[in-house]
Amino acid sequence: MADDAPLRVTVAYSPRAREVFEREVGLPSGSTVAQAVHASGVLTTYPGLDVTQSAVGIWGRAAAPGQALRDLDRVEIYRPLLVDPKVARRERFGRQGARATGLFSKRRPGAKPGY
Repeated sequence: MADDAPLRVTVAYSPRAREVFEREVGLPSGSTVAQAVHASGVLTTYPGLDVTQSAVGIWGRAAAPGQALRDLDRVEIYRPLLVDPKVARRERFGRQGARATGLFSKRRPGAKPGY
């Protein structure tokens, strides 16, 4: 591919569960993640979105706003976690109890513990 060929990049953002903003944009060669985000129109669609505070990535890997893009990259804007996953797991475990979770939750009747 020539260096001056235009890039096709997809920008994706999910403001809440089951709602996805996804737009493909054409950019000149050498464009960055920040330029792709601005060109996609996500900031006008979601005016409350602060890209400087949000994490961004390319295909699930963290990326800096100034990182150069390649053709067919997928730029993802991540929303902050509402609950720490470790805390959520502890709370779920506390509600279910030790007998209903884990590797040995489905034992044969009369079997020894751990089998």
